[in-house]
Amino acid sequence: MQTDVIVVGTGLAGLVATTELVRAGKTVTLVEQEPENSLGGQAFWSFGGLFLVDSPEQRRMGIRDSTALAWQDWQGSAGFDRDVDAWPRRWAEGYVDFAAGEKRAWLRSLGVRFFPVVGWAERGGYLASGHGNSVPRFHIVWGTGPTLVEAFAAQVRDAAASGQVKLAFRHQVDELVLSGPAVTGVRGSILERSKVSRGVPSSRVVVGEFDFSAESVVVASGGMGGNVDLVRRNWPKRLGSAPKHMLSGVPAHVDGRMLHIAQAAGGQLINSDRMWHYTEGITNWDPIWPQHGIRILPGPSSLWLDARGRRLPAPLFPGFDTLGTLEYIMHTGFEHTWFVLTQKILEREFALSGSEQNPDLTGKSLRQLLKRLGPGAPAPVAAFTDHGADFVVAEELDDLVRQMNSLTAEPLLEANAVRQTLEARDREVANVFGKDLQIMAMRQARRYRGDKYVRVAKPHRLLDPKAGPLIGVKLNILTRKTLGGLHTNLHGQVLDAQGNIVPGLYAAGEVAGFGGGGMHGYRSLEGTFLGGCLYSGRRVGQAIAQIL
Repeated sequence: MQTDVIVVGTGLAGLVATTELVRAGKTVTLVEQEPENSLGGQAFWSFGGLFLVDSPEQRRMGIRDSTALAWQDWQGSAGFDRDVDAWPRRWAEGYVDFAAGEKRAWLRSLGVRFFPVVGWAERGGYLASGHGNSVPRFHIVWGTGPTLVEAFAAQVRDAAASGQVKLAFRHQVDELVLSGPAVTGVRGSILERSKVSRGVPSSRVVVGEFDFSAESVVVASGGMGGNVDLVRRNWPKRLGSAPKHMLSGVPAHVDGRMLHIAQAAGGQLINSDRMWHYTEGITNWDPIWPQHGIRILPGPSSLWLDARGRRLPAPLFPGFDTLGTLEYIMHTGFEHTWFVLTQKILEREFALSGSEQNPDLTGKSLRQLLKRLGPGAPAPVAAFTDHGADFVVAEELDDLVRQMNSLTAEPLLEANAVRQTLEARDREVANVFGKDLQIMAMRQARRYRGDKYVRVAKPHRLLDPKAGPLIGVKLNILTRKTLGGLHTNLHGQVLDAQGNIVPGLYAAGEVAGFGGGGMHGYRSLEGTFLGGCLYSGRRVGQAIAQIL
């Protein structure tokens, strides 16, 4: 099979690159190891959060943002400090400009709209030049991940119907074909047909072989988050020992195979020790893939305790510094932590990541959405409270601690010590002044209209019976994103170990660290993973169209 370009992977980056190539009149073979119902990859399961800068949504919410402020935040979070960070840094600068410029208008031209309340993710809590978003920038797609995917998937299906795109599902790439130093195609195994549902592991039984040729090959195969062995192999020493138990935030087919296949063809992998894993993972009571975990998207009010019941230090509050919290946890000698909260906090502040966990936003239902403002927890959250293995509920603190201890191999929590911690915190809430930085952060958050009315509970005592019952949530490490990857220039051309272009080979999305081999540096500001797929896919598609 011969086309102008081969794109490996039908996730968001691959779809975007394909649509750009189609628009330029190029022919594309789209190769994917999973069944057709996996079109869109991980983006389908996403909450649909996108990082935008100085948007109309921000301005309507009273948020003053700018490219300069966003770039300051990005640099403070990324911490670029390696020689190989030259291209990643340039990709990061380009991405911030993209988020402040054409990104929103381009998506709107494709029919994408946004929920009017802008979220405040990764709040940081450090100095002005440190990690975190100085202002809310997390824009939720109205319709979440599936709607964003469909904006590009529909174009690809139309191009396939006209013959400009050839779809090759159940084709697993095993090697990149070289003609001298240039990549000129892909070769691999045809897998047996599979009717499994999206996200469920599919068969790896081989029924044939294939060999496709093209002038250019784009690797857009995603990261390694579904391969816990590979995650552990690349785990950085700065984060402590790799966890023995991890939940998986992505399907099993997110296995990192193409990283090393591209490396075997001459591409350089950089920043493989930079990764993004969450610390608020809970076991999915209704799992789709192995070790399926869901991330809690917490507001700032839950009390965060380590495995022995000690509060995490400032500013490691819920929603402030994901990797700072992960590093702290992995040096405690234990892999789990706890949220202790009230029913009032649960109802206002608990959201769950994922399109399937937010049927109101995903289904674009205003009627369902308005129920979030009423009494009771959102239905998906309530389901975890009722069925989740990591949730316990009690009217009295002693009973809560007893139940929390029942969820671990040994009883590490001492009820009197936990009570003293809660009472100390509650004394601070009772005063309009105080020194507890978490309570100060809660009050600061409620100065923002979006947090006050839909996201952050009114500060109250955790031991106030009127706010109860009390809830304890055991939190696990949850795999998610690869921040390093294939080293690329600004055209997405893959570079070798000497910094030279590997002719014919490009990379986009997570497999390229979302651009350059790691445009996030060490940390993300959130909303930048989907956005990184959009930006790198668009840039690579446009570059190839100009070069061919």
